[in-house]
Amino acid sequence: MTAQPRDRTQTAQQAAQSGTGAAFAGRHVLVTGASRGIGWAIARAFAAQGAILTLSGRDTALLEQRRDTLGDRHAALTADLTDPAAAAAMVQQAVATHGPLDILINNAGYGASQPFAKMTAEHWDRMLGVNLSSVFHVTRAAIGGMLERKQGRIVNVASTAGLTGYAYVAAYVAAKHGVVGLTRALAREYASQGITVNAVCPGYVDTEMTAQTIDTIVQKTGRSAEAARAELAKGNPQGRLIAPEEVADAVLWLAGDAAGSVTGQCIAIAGGEVMS
Repeated sequence: MTAQPRDRTQTAQQAAQSGTGAAFAGRHVLVTGASRGIGWAIARAFAAQGAILTLSGRDTALLEQRRDTLGDRHAALTADLTDPAAAAAMVQQAVATHGPLDILINNAGYGASQPFAKMTAEHWDRMLGVNLSSVFHVTRAAIGGMLERKQGRIVNVASTAGLTGYAYVAAYVAAKHGVVGLTRALAREYASQGITVNAVCPGYVDTEMTAQTIDTIVQKTGRSAEAARAELAKGNPQGRLIAPEEVADAVLWLAGDAAGSVTGQCIAIAGGEVMS
């Protein structure tokens, strides 16, 4: 029997709306890529613990819908984080709205496959821009305020692709390895400044992005969606996809007081697929 996570989506959403939970009461948390998948699970989890959220993403309508679900005390800001000026402006607006950032969650990202021999420069640039450069742009814009206050938590959502290699996604793998390297470098640079920098590295998570991967497998191989899903799940020794809430739990711990001495760590959340 494989281990199955309990479904906490509804309870977390109810807690966020009712204001119960206080572990992060009053703390300003910026979550990028917050409208879907892992980012949305992270946003719900922080809101359920009393945080004040700035949700960032590209889909304005969905982002505002998510904000409304959590409550109007939170903010929703649309920005293209591959653009350094747009990323900086988004962070500045977040601070102007809710005050200094206590916690930054760099979750924005996107995966797409392309055989290396046929890979275009445009594909390479897009994967690095969305998955790595966006982390640089947002973190650079946010770090000054954390340094002034000598406190802050940064958690980067990387991937098992940042810890090992996978075929047909060389650009994505390179970008996520870059996120892991950036995490470790910043952790060392700011360890004496009251700022911790860590990463979580999920395997295949039950999100829209994985659903797109399944669709691609179906189109290219002719397999059924069920067979494609089972193939992805097989990479996890537990025989299942990861739930977004499991990733959110790890992020909350890294952002909390109990992890004050934890920095520079890249934690695999993959059922034993990758052991770091």
